Amino acid sequence: MRHILLADIGGTHARFAVLRGDDLQAVRSLDVHAHATMADALRSFLVGRVDVTPIEAAILAVAGPVENGRCKLTNSAWIANAPELSREFGIPSVRVINDQEAAAWGLPHFGSSDTRLIGPDTPVAGAPLALLSPGTGLGVACLVTGPPGGRVIASEGGHATLAATTAYEEALICILRGQFGHVSAERVLSGDGLVNLYRATATIDGAGVVPRTAAEVTRAGLDGTCTTCRRALDTFCALLGAVAGDVALLFGARSGVYIGGGIVPKIVDHLPDTEFRVRFEAKGRLGRYLARVPVRIILRPDPAFLGLAALARSDKPWSHA
Repeated sequence: MRHILLADIGGTHARFAVLRGDDLQAVRSLDVHAHATMADALRSFLVGRVDVTPIEAAILAVAGPVENGRCKLTNSAWIANAPELSREFGIPSVRVINDQEAAAWGLPHFGSSDTRLIGPDTPVAGAPLALLSPGTGLGVACLVTGPPGGRVIASEGGHATLAATTAYEEALICILRGQFGHVSAERVLSGDGLVNLYRATATIDGAGVVPRTAAEVTRAGLDGTCTTCRRALDTFCALLGAVAGDVALLFGARSGVYIGGGIVPKIVDHLPDTEFRVRFEAKGRLGRYLARVPVRIILRPDPAFLGLAALARSDKPWSHA
């Protein structure tokens, strides 16, 4: 019975689990900021294992571009290096992949309670599936189905230039451009991005800025205790819809667009009351095309492990290990 280490590593949390045969063991989450390196976090996880059976292989899903088994995480100082980790921990086969690639492999395996539908349930069988994940950053990927098992296109689409649709959004982007130079989708559709929106919104509205985290902006926006937070949150939802519609067009994702990450599941009840779906479809002559595309919000915790487990059970991870 094979023991395969699986990991989903972002800029805030590093989650580890062991696949024992077909049985995925409990997922353990570690704070990225509490560990100097990825090796330190991995060592902490391995030391805490009750089952001391040797690990035969590992698949590490990391938030950043991967090249030749190596990745410098986009929103962390950590570096994932497959050959070095293999030598240090005595794991014969280690593969590093993009975290959105791992999550996209899991899309066909979701159950009915794992997602919330926003819009019509009219997928086109056999068409691509797209994935967006606003969290510490903004991940984008696509699953192209078909034999043998399909193919995932991992991308850095979160760093594509953000487009404005309204004069108000143009003003927001102008403020952010003065701060960052290039304003990508990730600059607003992420945890830090929501804070960026809140501050820029306060500037435009002439409101005072109270230091807030993304979670605090979200809470104050949802409960109505802060008008600026509510406007920033609603702008976040509108821009998310616009970007999700762009991604659906770019990938031809007529089987559906899935939205994961740590932010949107917390506002899933509010999302239908915003311009999210309207902006998703507002693409001029292609509006009718997008009106039939389902959008599903991923509610399942740790969804990347579905894809990691699917990869571990197949021969895909080991061809380049």
